[in-house]
Amino acid sequence: MGANDELVFVGGYTADKGGDGEGIVLLTRDPSTGVLSRRGVVARTPSPSFLARHPSLPVLYAVNELDPDGAVSAFTVAADGSLTPLAGRPTGGSDPAHLAVMPDGRHLLVANYGTGSVAVFPLDDEGAPGEHSDLLGLKGSGPVADRQAGPHAHMVFPVRDEVLIADLGSDKVWRARLDPVLGRLTLLGSAVAAEPGTGPRHVRFSPDGALFVVGELSGDLTWWRPSADGSLAPAGRAATTTASGENYPSEIVVRPDGRFVYVANRGANTIATFTWDGETAALVAETPTEGDWPRHMILTGDHLYVTNQRSQSVTTLRIDAETGVPAPQGAPLAEPTPTSLLRWSVIGRG
Repeated sequence: MGANDELVFVGGYTADKGGDGEGIVLLTRDPSTGVLSRRGVVARTPSPSFLARHPSLPVLYAVNELDPDGAVSAFTVAADGSLTPLAGRPTGGSDPAHLAVMPDGRHLLVANYGTGSVAVFPLDDEGAPGEHSDLLGLKGSGPVADRQAGPHAHMVFPVRDEVLIADLGSDKVWRARLDPVLGRLTLLGSAVAAEPGTGPRHVRFSPDGALFVVGELSGDLTWWRPSADGSLAPAGRAATTTASGENYPSEIVVRPDGRFVYVANRGANTIATFTWDGETAALVAETPTEGDWPRHMILTGDHLYVTNQRSQSVTTLRIDAETGVPAPQGAPLAEPTPTSLLRWSVIGRG
């Protein structure tokens, strides 16, 4: 491991979910070339399918995507990327799919996909989660019978003291406010009421304040603008692929300068590049991921890194600075059943 190498953690599915992974894996990234190198398993924990970090402490959190009893695990991170177990807690629901820490670092939120709820965990001074202080149950359904019979919380997205909750089952992105003293969520209503059958999966803001929503079931990208009363109004939509056949978009990434939006397409197995001019997102390119079922991706510098869940690899794509279009760089890195990536940096150093 070089002195300037960056750390990247990989989460994935283990045998309990039909995967071949063994837990959380450490990669290193050469910042000058973008090349990834595999260092090995650093924590053996069941199906850590999504990873997040504390905003000010060297603590990594992982969902354990289990049914019927999901869990969350916390680890302290050493400078060399080794992990030490800190705490583990049940999430009060099944198949947790996403988690995030509030900006002040005092609470961890977990989206229970299977049971359609959001768990709140108070964090102590070391970042360890206590017993959950709230379990917010969502309500609603959608027209896709086998996927939308009930709510399915797929993402929790903190925005100051509020939280956006992408609910694939009800076609809503909910707004909730967290009481920082009691650790309880109050549901404020829907921020986004998507077209029936959309299946909101993940959301991201552009620097100019637009909210992008990727629809896993509808296969499209929609964008929403704040209205005078603070609500979000629909402003446009676009398909995420030109390929025929079934397609289930997964992750969405917005470039920091706001000029480009990227969406991973499971089925088409491409990364869609959209230009963004503040009003319209236009699909300008699709780049093959050189793998099957791109579940998640992260943007680091001028590189996109993509987990190909079914073909068991991580692809490195280099982004053209002017066109914004990514292109494969080198061969994909073999990695058993990867589902998420987390770039790790020293606090205050990017």
